[in-house]
Order: sequence, then C-alpha cells, then structure tokens
Amino acid sequence: MRNAKVERNTAETRISLSLDLDAYSPPKLDTGLPFFSHMLEQVAVHGRLGLRIKAEGDLQVDVHHLVEDIGIVFGQALKQALGDKKGINRFAHAFVPLDEALTRVVVDISGRPGLFYRVDYTVTKVGDFDLQAVGEFFQGLVNHAGITLHVDNLYGDNAHHQVESLFKAFGRALAGAVTQVDDLLPSSKKHL
Repeated sequence: MRNAKVERNTAETRISLSLDLDAYSPPKLDTGLPFFSHMLEQVAVHGRLGLRIKAEGDLQVDVHHLVEDIGIVFGQALKQALGDKKGINRFAHAFVPLDEALTRVVVDISGRPGLFYRVDYTVTKVGDFDLQAVGEFFQGLVNHAGITLHVDNLYGDNAHHQVESLFKAFGRALAGAVTQVDDLLPSSKKHL
C-alpha cells in the first residue's frame, strides 16, 4: 500500500495529512483558506490521489506559515508513501490549460530536492490569498519529498486561471511520475 499519514504541530500550525497514491477518493480539505483548499483539490482530483488535510494556523499573521507547512507535510507524506520507489515511472510532465492560461509542470522523483518556479502572476492576490505563498508551498514540498520540480506558467491573463492550471498540471505530472510500470528501481545509480 502506497499511503502515508503525517502530523505536524508547531507554535504556528497544526496539520494532519493523509495521502494515498493508489486509491482515489473525493478529497476532504479543511485548511481555513478556501482558495488554497480549492487548489489542493485540483491536485487530488487530477492526480487521482486520496488526499485528506485538516490544518489550522496563525492566519491572523498571514497565510505564509500554514501554506508552507502544508507543503512540508505533503512532501513528507509523498516520500513516505513512495517507499523504496521501485517500479515507479519517476519522470513525468503535464501541460494544462485553463482558458487563456497554460502551465507546464515537469517532475523527477530523483531523491534530490529542487524547485524551478517561473510564474509571473498578473496580480499579487486572488481574493485575499497572497500568491507568493504558492511558491512557498512547492518549496516545502520538494524539500521534504526529495523531488525535482519545474513549474512554468507559459502565459495567462487571469491570475486565478494561472494558479489553477499550475495545480492541475502538478497533479497530472505527479500521477504520471508515481505510476508503477515494473519492479525495477528507476536509476542507473541503483538507488534514489
């Protein structure tokens, strides 16, 4: 079974997250941030993941701590669920449009964390959600999952469309990378 449950409790946030790479179920997401929950829903639905998140944080300060810590916990759960990584596809990419916006995401489950995030949003916020936090989510995720992730919003006029196409593309690319194709370790180095 490729699943994991991770909890993280700090002075700033309290997070419980469960992830199942093989058994999709409708996501249950309670982050206190409706827009961010909507984006995480895109990852679950388009990545065909079982995802449950219950998160609370110091939103009176801003969204940064909670969003980053959810990324950290998501990354920890992903790493745990992947186990020894035998048989996974390892590499995958997705191009996803949302109306006028188009985003490309490329994933390498390499064991080496790296985020290459090139997104020029047309505004700094969607509603009251600070879009700078999106990069922090992905940074926390890649650092703790040990994956390389390239995220490029190729174009878009509406920031909501830009960010939603990004999360959908991430879900699709992640689904492709974690797909099991055989029982071999996908590395010429014999380990990941």
